[in-house]
Amino acid sequence: MEFGEVKLVEKTKKSFRVVRSTQTGFASPATHYTEPRIDLNDVLVSNPSATFYVRVIDDSFGKLNIFEKDVLIIDKSLTPKNNQLAVIIQDGCFNITQIDSDSKEELQLWGVITYIIKNTL
Repeated sequence: MEFGEVKLVEKTKKSFRVVRSTQTGFASPATHYTEPRIDLNDVLVSNPSATFYVRVIDDSFGKLNIFEKDVLIIDKSLTPKNNQLAVIIQDGCFNITQIDSDSKEELQLWGVITYIIKNTL
């Protein structure tokens, strides 16, 4: 190469990446960590702007199988159907009732319970 002569430098075509080893033997017990997490909002909520979570503070709804520390997922955009659980406003307080289409009682509906996440501790 003579002085003043310009030559282009070529980028190497050789790859220096580490090749992943092939698995032999039993799978690692940590392989379940590579799976994606389950997002309960994606699974349980169909209308995020009208959905609320409520934690139950006592066992007064035991007859409906709803107990202290259970979490209710409530959708305010749904219209309740017969025998569905709903949150109503009664005497200025929230209450849970099972909708009875034959009832003549007028209810102030707050939302329909779509899921109950049970507390096991």
